[in-house]
Amino acid sequence: MNKIHALIGEHLIQITSNNIEFATSIFSENEFLIPDNELQLPHLMIHIEKGYGVPFVDYHIKVTKEKGKIHFQRADYLIETDEEYKVATVYVYDQLALKHALTNLYSSYIVYHNWGLLIHSSCAIEDERAHIFAGQSGAGKSTAAKLSHPRMLLSDEATLVKITPNEITVFDSPFRSEIKSTGLIKSCSLASVQLLHQSLENNRVQINKSDGFLQLMDKIFYWAHDPSETKKVVKLLETLINKVPIYNLHFQKNNTFWELIS
Repeated sequence: MNKIHALIGEHLIQITSNNIEFATSIFSENEFLIPDNELQLPHLMIHIEKGYGVPFVDYHIKVTKEKGKIHFQRADYLIETDEEYKVATVYVYDQLALKHALTNLYSSYIVYHNWGLLIHSSCAIEDERAHIFAGQSGAGKSTAAKLSHPRMLLSDEATLVKITPNEITVFDSPFRSEIKSTGLIKSCSLASVQLLHQSLENNRVQINKSDGFLQLMDKIFYWAHDPSETKKVVKLLETLINKVPIYNLHFQKNNTFWELIS
């Protein structure tokens, strides 16, 4: 059995598998992989096995809790983890299932430990400040990411956000769709959140906190299974919207929308 370590956000992840190349395939260009350090205990230990279930069917996930264990089950993956998300076994069908399962597990981990949220969005950096682009499926998250070139991207699908009362920080995310991480910038302070709407002209309007909360809530990678965990999500999101302005961004499919943000 092979073992390797990855650094996601501020968390050391130990990954074991009989097929370590497959198990670490979502870490593009290996920039998240780090040398083994026996002096530092991993925050989360994950064993990955391939050969479970069937190809992707839909996004429905069944969550169950029993005997100190939590199970997240989809047609193409199964996660078995302890209640503190410190030790988990992940069974997957293929690489797509692996990416989605690790997204699920890591999102659950950071919520449980009150560290932050994983938000369905892209995120680009302008003048050392991060800007998130969120929206419903098809709203243009990947489009906004591509149009942001040559700005550095911290995410193109799932944005990793650390939330504290003093600062909101975005970290380089391995949970990507099309655009690989450069690894040049690991983290950046969050300056704004854009809710995307494709349009014939550019327009950016700040919205109130309650509307921002409602529109962002369904864009968090979270699978409700415990009221106390849901309360943590709500608290973290409230902290975020109290610190960072939220905007409706109507944008043309070109890079001129950045004139409204810069």
